[in-house]
Amino acid sequence: MPRPDTEPRLDTPDPSAQFTAYLDYYRAVVERKVSGLSDEQLRTSRLASGWTPLELLSHLVHMERRWFVWGFLAEPVEEPWGDRGDDGRWSVPEGVTAGDLVARLHAGGERTRQVLASRPLDARAATGGRFTTGSAPTLSWIAFHVLQEYARHAGHLDVVRELTDGATGD
Repeated sequence: MPRPDTEPRLDTPDPSAQFTAYLDYYRAVVERKVSGLSDEQLRTSRLASGWTPLELLSHLVHMERRWFVWGFLAEPVEEPWGDRGDDGRWSVPEGVTAGDLVARLHAGGERTRQVLASRPLDARAATGGRFTTGSAPTLSWIAFHVLQEYARHAGHLDVVRELTDGATGD
């Protein structure tokens, strides 16, 4: 599975290939940001909002699956909102490690690559999963949404990592 170290320089008119390349890139950025942090650092918040790097990682795992598998494909997924506790805030069950979540992040990425390679971007999400009423979004909208989630949260991890140990960069 691809784990690029630099921003994609893919020169193609194929937007599905661009989405795939950038989503792979941001998954790799997130993995690099959480790598090297101790378990205590992963489970400690550095921000007033209270989330931890491990909780953000769990959110990204669940978010991508919610949009592409449960959302676009309308396939059932176990615990689509498993990144949230009873209070609605991000949480991670006891015993779940960063390694577990990184493996799930990349497994989800493989599934996303399959979806983007096999469906047209103007296809609408199936109903019956996440979308049960109204107009379901297109695959293009979902891909843009997931990409912006990754970019935004990778930036959040940049700040947390710098506050934690001074590491900077993408």
